[in-house]
Amino acid sequence: MLCAIQGASILRARKRGEDIHPAVTFGKISLTAGRFAIILAVIFCIAAVNTPPSSATPAPKKPAAVVAEKKKDDSAEKKAEAEAEAAAAAAAAKEAAEAQKKAEEEKARIDLENAKNEQGTALNVLATLAIKGRAPKTGYARTQFGSPWMDMDRNGCDTRNDILKRDLTGISTDAKSHGCKVLSGTLADPYTGTTIAFTRGRSSSSAVQIDHVVALSDAWQKGAQQLDATRRQAFANDPYNLLAVDGPANMQKSDGDAATWLPPRKDYRCAYVARQIGVKAKYTLWVTQAEHDAMERVLSSCPSERVPEDNGLNLSTVQGQGEAAQSQPQTQPAPAPEPQPQSAPAPAPQPAPAPAPQSPSQPQGGDVSYPNCAAVRAAGKAPLHAGEPGYSYKLDRDRDGVACER
Repeated sequence: MLCAIQGASILRARKRGEDIHPAVTFGKISLTAGRFAIILAVIFCIAAVNTPPSSATPAPKKPAAVVAEKKKDDSAEKKAEAEAEAAAAAAAAKEAAEAQKKAEEEKARIDLENAKNEQGTALNVLATLAIKGRAPKTGYARTQFGSPWMDMDRNGCDTRNDILKRDLTGISTDAKSHGCKVLSGTLADPYTGTTIAFTRGRSSSSAVQIDHVVALSDAWQKGAQQLDATRRQAFANDPYNLLAVDGPANMQKSDGDAATWLPPRKDYRCAYVARQIGVKAKYTLWVTQAEHDAMERVLSSCPSERVPEDNGLNLSTVQGQGEAAQSQPQTQPAPAPEPQPQSAPAPAPQPAPAPAPQSPSQPQGGDVSYPNCAAVRAAGKAPLHAGEPGYSYKLDRDRDGVACER
């Protein structure tokens, strides 16, 4: 404002013609010419306008520690926000997983109930089996189920070789046995999932064994005691209840049921349990509560599993054959003729010499004996099974319980 007044005074003085003394001062500066003084005054005024008042205090700079603290606070805040978001996402994922699990469990429950009502499923058949306690093993013996490996289907071959021919691939047979005796082959073992090369021999035959899916001892304690001899023989020789399997696995199983033993190969357990159920239903055997629960637990993972088709023995046919054999009339000896009067009493007959004692290690085959298999075949008795009249180890060279196989 002062600059403007001073400049205006100089301009008025020049218009009136008044002289401006060269010593006139503008502020602390001496001017020698009026025009120069005006220019300087204007420059001074412009500079004054652009200069902040002397009383204004410049804003202090923020210290570095304050800035760092602010950044730290911002970072902690962002981290807390991120953690909160992550926790919320995890909680939502957990909730979704639990909801999915519940939905799957509900679906499994519905599938299980539907399978129990569907004809032919293992679960449906399982529901028809009686649940009882295990009966005593009293009286059990292998002979209660007949001689080992009989020819129940009357095809000329014993059951063991029938199963080997059914379950092995690439088999070779003994030509002298008319294709009955399996000499070698390859087994895809259902219990372990391994491949086993089978070769018949005293030290190698046991690598592949024939397993009773429902063990004989287990069957004896769960209803087989009430079966007649013919049906028990059928049970022991029914291909429906027999599988060629890994020898060590079969030995490990022993006479266990589904509550105590299952195949090591988990993806075969459904089929294994379903076959046990089918066999028990066929022979009207029962299950224990623990066995029932174990079977249902296995089948809960495969509710649509069906009992396998029964391609085994026809029990009606077998029973009829047994009854026919029992009803055949026994040949009665002709009556002794009337004794004729003798002039002198006949001498007393000499006692027959006692038979030579048999070795206790050899199975007893009755009073009949054959010198060789040719004699057995000539008599029409081949093959001979352990326990049958005439059977002996000398005729059963491979010790498989069957002598003189055709």
